[in-house]
Amino acid sequence: MAGSDLPDKLFFKIGEVAQIVGVRAHVLRYWESEFPALRPMKTRGSHRVYRRRDVELAVLLRRLLHEEGLTIAGAKRRLRETGQHRVERAVVPSVAREVDLRSELISMREELTGLLEALRGIVGDAEHEAPAELETVRVPVTTSHER
Repeated sequence: MAGSDLPDKLFFKIGEVAQIVGVRAHVLRYWESEFPALRPMKTRGSHRVYRRRDVELAVLLRRLLHEEGLTIAGAKRRLRETGQHRVERAVVPSVAREVDLRSELISMREELTGLLEALRGIVGDAEHEAPAELETVRVPVTTSHER
């Protein structure tokens, strides 16, 4: 998969990267230990977050190791020759925080969508029975900090 074929996202979870690259997650973690240029960020909860550049490098590593049949040393040599062996990023703590918040917002959205569907079912059933007797349903809202 070429870089332009990647989903239009800034960050990827390890499972997503494993699926895109076509290897298992433990292989990606091993490659991280062998190739210094492959360094995903980690969230507060120690979850790996790969940037687009990391995913593109992982795709290249798979091609070098699995398709071209290079050894780890051979792949390192090839990366050095092409100048892709360096880590080219400064760690930005606000980015990791943004990823954490985005993940939290996505889970809240999923929870709210489920509640909305449940309410639609209740309202739909009540409309068929007695619309005048429909009561207000109050749902307590909790944040992730209260859970």
